[in-house]
Amino acid sequence: MSSNKIEKVDKTKKIVILFLLIFLFLCILMISVFRTISEKRHLPSLQGEKNELAVRGDIISEDNFKIASSKKLYKAAIDTRHLDPNKKELFLNLFSIYSNTEYEVLKERLIEGEKNPGNLVLSYGIDSRSAKNLKELAFKLVQLDVFTSRMVNGTKILRGLTISESGEKRTFSYNDTLTPVVGYISKYESELGKTKVNGIKGLERHYNKVLNQSKDGVLQGDRDVLSYISFDKNSIIRKRIDGATLNLNIPLKLQKNNETTLDVYKEKLGADEIIVSIMESKTGKILTMASSNRFNPEKIRKEDIGSLNVNAVEYQFEPGSVVKPLSIAIAMDKGLIKKNESFPAYNSGGGKGVYKIGRFNIKDDHAFSKSYLSLEDIVIYSSNIGTLQIAQRLTGPEFFEGMKRFGFTRKTGIDLPYEKKGVMPKVWQFSAGDKEKRDNVFKATVSFGQGMTATFIQLLKAYSIFNNDGQMITPRIVNYLTHDGNKYKPYEDKPEKIVSKETADAMKKMLIKTVTDGTGKSAKIDGLEIGGKTGTAQIARGGKYLKKYISSFFGFVNDDKGNSYTIGVTVINPISTGTHWYYYYASWSAVPVFKEIVQNLVKLNYLTPKEGIIPEKK
Repeated sequence: MSSNKIEKVDKTKKIVILFLLIFLFLCILMISVFRTISEKRHLPSLQGEKNELAVRGDIISEDNFKIASSKKLYKAAIDTRHLDPNKKELFLNLFSIYSNTEYEVLKERLIEGEKNPGNLVLSYGIDSRSAKNLKELAFKLVQLDVFTSRMVNGTKILRGLTISESGEKRTFSYNDTLTPVVGYISKYESELGKTKVNGIKGLERHYNKVLNQSKDGVLQGDRDVLSYISFDKNSIIRKRIDGATLNLNIPLKLQKNNETTLDVYKEKLGADEIIVSIMESKTGKILTMASSNRFNPEKIRKEDIGSLNVNAVEYQFEPGSVVKPLSIAIAMDKGLIKKNESFPAYNSGGGKGVYKIGRFNIKDDHAFSKSYLSLEDIVIYSSNIGTLQIAQRLTGPEFFEGMKRFGFTRKTGIDLPYEKKGVMPKVWQFSAGDKEKRDNVFKATVSFGQGMTATFIQLLKAYSIFNNDGQMITPRIVNYLTHDGNKYKPYEDKPEKIVSKETADAMKKMLIKTVTDGTGKSAKIDGLEIGGKTGTAQIARGGKYLKKYISSFFGFVNDDKGNSYTIGVTVINPISTGTHWYYYYASWSAVPVFKEIVQNLVKLNYLTPKEGIIPEKK
């Protein structure tokens, strides 16, 4: 075969082999493409979701100050395996500055975390401003190569500083103001691992459900190449809805003024506690509910434990003589007292009156120069004997039901938890032949506030009747709620008729005269209509009376502009020995506090004395 033919054969073979190789490669490529198309692939999701944490609602004063509010907290975390050992100091210094965290604390936390390399949370309590700064720092740290990449399952991964929502923190902007009424909280971890709070006492507890009635914000949609969620018609956007806001009837400025007054008088009187409340007589709105015993809800100490209860609704005590106008009003309303009627004073020989009932001797604290007392005398000068004579005209059931109608042995309905009802012995009608006539004894002692217990708020509510035409209204601390842009009241107020307007007005006049002429003289302020009643009772423990006392003054104040308030003051265990032994009398303790509370109302323009009359100064 010639050389030319051999060359042609070789060339043909080469071309065939080349085509076969090309065909083989094409087949391999086709098989590969087919396998790629047919096999199930684990592609990264093209959908993204972002959640925004909703927080507990605020508690806001009547003058628009935030008493309690919740702030979002963020956590900062790193993966210690990605932190460049040579740039550890740089990271610690920068993070310390941006997060306002002590360097040594961070360093110790990092050393501990490196013992088990992996995810390490540096802080759970970062506020919103610091979180924003740290997110900027996270970007800078990547540029500075503070964090290095690692191979994970054949893929190079870089994890730097991450900032994410960790929960919420409850803050009380004015420390101990409005405590214990505002209450305090405890923390818990939600199902999503976020820190949330629940109310334990006070308003935080009573309104816990609506305060926590929140929904997290959600944003869902397609992600772009930088993993940002883009907006289109298929995106899901749900705005964040925080819990309901409590809008109080209590103005912060008035509350603070009255708390300062209580602080001064607690020290002066050496009392265990002083409680004060101001309520609008017609509406039931509480403008002040203050205690001398307060605490910071964010920093509760061991010594604060005794101050955590709202004693205005939780502490039950024998009220003493402040009950007298109420028990007398029951008989008046039934028409059992004649006009201009007089009652024996039982003070033969000019001494203090003594009234014997069964085996008990009932005495008056004051000696009367006359043998008979008018109804006004009984109220103005606080006669035990006069009061019990009136109460005896009622049957046992009439007296018991009358006192119950005034609010004793039942809750007031105020918007605070753990309210107590007090105790009053059931008084039954016995036959005339019963030797002891036990119902008469009970009527006698209960009529002047002994042998029963009540709460401060029950007495305040009862006294509003005399300044509200015989009607009783429920005390309310919260005015209304706001939630998701809507405003609503959480309750419905229905005034309850207790006594006739005539009875209420008649007692009101006698209580005013008690201030002008009787035991409440120290409460008088020119240009204002003030009425009220003093009461002093021993503290009972274990069936025995201690040498400790509770002094109270409950009453009302009105001006000619239509402002009308019911005010209560209770002083628990003031000084009753030594040179100031007389402080246990209400006229020396509770009444001066009452007067200064009224002066605070005048100073802050809640009351206007009649023109041309200058209010008395302390």
